[in-house]
Amino acid sequence: MIFGPILFLRAVHDAHVDLAALSCRPTGEPAGTLETDTGVAPARALMDVGGFTLWRHDFTLPTGGRPGYRFDGARHVVATDYGDVRLGFVSCNGEEHGDLDRAPDERNVMWRRLAEAHAASPYHVLLHGGDQVYADEATLGHRLSEGWPDAVPDAADPAAMEDLARHLRERFFERYAATYAAPGFGPLAAEVPSLMMWDDHDICDGWGSLGAVEETAVGQTLFAAAREAFLLYQHAAVAADVPALFLDPSGRSLGWRRDLPGVSIVAPDLRSERTRTRVMGPEGWAAFERACSDPAERVVIVSSVPLLGPRLSLIERAMRLTRRMERYEDDLRDQWQSYAHRGEWTRMLRAVLDLEAAGHRVVALSGEIHLAMRAELRADATPMHQLVASGITHRAPPKLWALALGTLARLGEAPIPDHPIRIRPLPGQRYNYTAERNYLTLARAGAEWRAAWSLEDSGDTPWLTV
Repeated sequence: MIFGPILFLRAVHDAHVDLAALSCRPTGEPAGTLETDTGVAPARALMDVGGFTLWRHDFTLPTGGRPGYRFDGARHVVATDYGDVRLGFVSCNGEEHGDLDRAPDERNVMWRRLAEAHAASPYHVLLHGGDQVYADEATLGHRLSEGWPDAVPDAADPAAMEDLARHLRERFFERYAATYAAPGFGPLAAEVPSLMMWDDHDICDGWGSLGAVEETAVGQTLFAAAREAFLLYQHAAVAADVPALFLDPSGRSLGWRRDLPGVSIVAPDLRSERTRTRVMGPEGWAAFERACSDPAERVVIVSSVPLLGPRLSLIERAMRLTRRMERYEDDLRDQWQSYAHRGEWTRMLRAVLDLEAAGHRVVALSGEIHLAMRAELRADATPMHQLVASGITHRAPPKLWALALGTLARLGEAPIPDHPIRIRPLPGQRYNYTAERNYLTLARAGAEWRAAWSLEDSGDTPWLTV
């Protein structure tokens, strides 16, 4: 399936911005031609898969205006004036079952609205906070992974494992290609550079919280295929690019930081080292601590699962009392608020408070819960804000679930004494959680940062100063 160009932000310098463009063409056909005012950018073949070749063009554009480039003759304009900045934030771009069979007009309604918003007032960067694809069905159709995660063989011969790897590589390609060619997304992604961090559905539902099955040969082959796909489709990268793009040069953790004038965007990797008893491993924590060293005045932390939330550990412990609820336990174990991750959660919150105490203003962006919400963590002067925008295409859960979470939120939570967490309604909304598909805009005008949600049924919220 043909798609592209999809832009990715590499680095912003004083006079220029480094970009990469990902595209896909049938194998044997030439790469698309990308041309700027300074000439034609060279094309690099990244991989052949399923009869198609993935190509990358590395190029630069000048900062300070609305420069453009041409791809196969079509002109695309990119906003590189980083005085006043508009950041878009999306997550949960799909559904667990039958996502590729959904009607495109229904599936991509919020992408079209985001593209319209960009046409009216350009975005500088598009942040993707996890579950860029829902790859849960990629394991189907192969005898070794058909029963994942409930029934997988203990071992298989090397030829069978190699065949499984090929199968998974092609299934991941199909899902990313269909997603990137979708109406609304393609034209937007050709003009707004993306920065992405993965979550569980980019691998499989609940990855990191499934236990011993992840250590099987099938589990490790699945993770390797998903990681390869994450590098290719979410960063236009291959293994050799890891030291230049991520904070951990070993690649065991794939967290990253990108700096724009006046703002550092930090995305810790909450999946690569996750287990049922930890969120990040040594490499992930070391990478995150490096990212928090000497950032800009404003720090945006992309936490793929909400950093601030209600006392979900109460539900998690209650579920252990009945086997009927065991299938939901993995979902709760995925959260920072799980009783199994209490120590790490506190460590992360203290890191945020240390940034605030050092004079940096922090805002956390999260997805994952298929609802829109916001929360505040009491800091020394003004609260630290968390903004959750979740379901750009994933349909919202029943409003009763949103009301139930809102009731739980009233209990309050304070993992760090004197720094309580409070769940607040979105601007203009009555309840703490909003059950509508949505995306978020985070914008700086002068010295002021504001945020607003675009909701499928309710429209745009008023601006919130953060």
